[in-house]
Amino acid sequence: MSFVLTLIYLFIAGIVAGLISSMAGLASLISYPVLISLGLPAVSANVTNTAAMIFTGIGSSMASIKELNGNWKIVSRVTITALLGTILGCFLLVIAPSSTFEHIVPFLIFGAGALMLWSQFHKRDPHKPNRSIIARALIRYISIFLVGIYIGYFGASAGIIVLSILTATVNLPFLTNNAIKNFISFSANTLSLLIYAFTTKVYWWMVLPMGIGMFIGGYVGPHLMRHIPLKPLRIVIAFATFVLAGYFFYDAFF
Repeated sequence: MSFVLTLIYLFIAGIVAGLISSMAGLASLISYPVLISLGLPAVSANVTNTAAMIFTGIGSSMASIKELNGNWKIVSRVTITALLGTILGCFLLVIAPSSTFEHIVPFLIFGAGALMLWSQFHKRDPHKPNRSIIARALIRYISIFLVGIYIGYFGASAGIIVLSILTATVNLPFLTNNAIKNFISFSANTLSLLIYAFTTKVYWWMVLPMGIGMFIGGYVGPHLMRHIPLKPLRIVIAFATFVLAGYFFYDAFF
């Protein structure tokens, strides 16, 4: 493939990945295999993908200001929690074999899909005692911390896990939870890249065309979500996680 065609290939893949990321958190289903197909080693493809994903975060966060305004308290809390986990995950990437976490990933993703479906069909009782609120908060912050570790360690499809956790444990509209997810992903990917830049090779010339595409897709995605039915979208996202979990399970165990 010529250099120009490669740039176009990366740009188009970036747009598609940015759209999917800002709407569901599954960008790496597109971007990571694209980088692998261009011959990058797995670890370098992972960190190059992380670098490009920052552009998605910029675009989607800009487009999601409407949903984020008035919710900065919860945004800051969950983001800081995720960043603490991200730091730990980045260091684990340096000292632990990748196969260890690869065997855990399918179950994390499956659990995310189950959470998404549960939150869709489970009706909260407003008369439940406050301890249920405390329990949800504990689940939220412990889960977000663990996902932060995953983002720092590998990160593929982490967005959909974050979205499922927020949907199940934060009593906010789905569009707002999706906006918070986008902001968390942007913050965690930025921190991961700062650490990765000193520990492994990033293919910066690939980051730029893919990143520009991801910015466009990331900016357009939140606007599209304001005009499409959310309940069917949440169900589709949930079942997409089960397919993804099956893929990672097969890849890790067979």
